[in-house]
Amino acid sequence: MSEESKVVEDMVLLLLFLFSWREKVAPDFFVARSWKGYDFSVLDSLTKKGYISGSRQAKSVIITDEGVERASKLREKMLAAMGSKGVT
Repeated sequence: MSEESKVVEDMVLLLLFLFSWREKVAPDFFVARSWKGYDFSVLDSLTKKGYISGSRQAKSVIITDEGVERASKLREKMLAAMGSKGVT
């Protein structure tokens, strides 16, 4: 996978996470869910890595615990980089 593809994948995961909502799927179980409007090859790659799950027929995806953890780290990394450049 090229470096550019890795960056695109990270950004798609971060966007999925930032626009996600919590959905109750069982009495004491919630998942992070997000609309999918991104390139299917990127979504397929995120699925293979275990960051998201869901079928191609569905209009939204579930962000796994691993995906939430990775996206949270990406968000912190991006905010730190923007802060160091004086971007608000």
